[in-house]
Amino acid sequence: MTQQNSALGIWLMILTMFIFAVQDGISRHLASEYNAWMVVMIRFWFFGAFAAVLMSRQPGGLKAALRPNRPWLQAFRGALLALEIVVTVLSFVYLGLVESHAIFVCYPLLIVAFSGPVLGESVGWRRWSAVAIGFVGVLIILRPSGGVFSPYAIIPLVGALMFALYGLLTRLAARTDSAMTAFFWTGLMGAITSTATGIWFWESMAGSDWLWMLFLSCTGIAGHFLLIKCYDLAEASALQPFAYFQLPFASAVGVLTFGETIRSNVVIGAVIIVGAGLFTLWRERRKG
Repeated sequence: MTQQNSALGIWLMILTMFIFAVQDGISRHLASEYNAWMVVMIRFWFFGAFAAVLMSRQPGGLKAALRPNRPWLQAFRGALLALEIVVTVLSFVYLGLVESHAIFVCYPLLIVAFSGPVLGESVGWRRWSAVAIGFVGVLIILRPSGGVFSPYAIIPLVGALMFALYGLLTRLAARTDSAMTAFFWTGLMGAITSTATGIWFWESMAGSDWLWMLFLSCTGIAGHFLLIKCYDLAEASALQPFAYFQLPFASAVGVLTFGETIRSNVVIGAVIIVGAGLFTLWRERRKG
């Protein structure tokens, strides 16, 4: 890969994080008015259709995609992502974008922590130390002994745990199936899983909110498409640090659009978590 391609990939990654932050803001708005399952279900209808169209243009087409080497693994990780998105959207509603993302950003540390038992990878004492320090940052944000701890703060932590497991299973699936096959199954199983529950919570939606729903679906498609392009242009290790841009972008959306406030302990905790996460990425790159 050329240096120019890597630079373009990084800029596209930053743009992708901005799109995802906007997507989170729209999700919070819609889930505040309608059932979160229904919102996620409609979003996955669009995403599933996009994944099918994209896969049909790949060598082997949909026929090859429907016959992965590890179908149960692909099915489980796709369903898990749909459940994780519902949990995370609920955290936006109950806790806000700022604090949800400040806690959710610990998921790379969870990936490191569970990469041993799930993937059989070796994790040295330095990375374990970074995981421990990162969770000190989580505790600073949660402030469980500060008298203002909200039980809703557990929701984004559960979402981060689910997303970390999804990430580990995606790595495991990548050993036998292509990235496009995994992408297709993410859309397929996400649509099936969210529909199985969301259809029971169908509500009439105002005309203006259908426009927001369409915009939400478009941001999801654009974000995932750009993410694919990012990894086509640059190495994952070069891109991953820039994924942390979603935190300030989402915080800006929360403050400017929903009137959220940024508490000092959230800033301190988020800085510690991001710093620990960047250190684990650096160690992983050196080890690689």
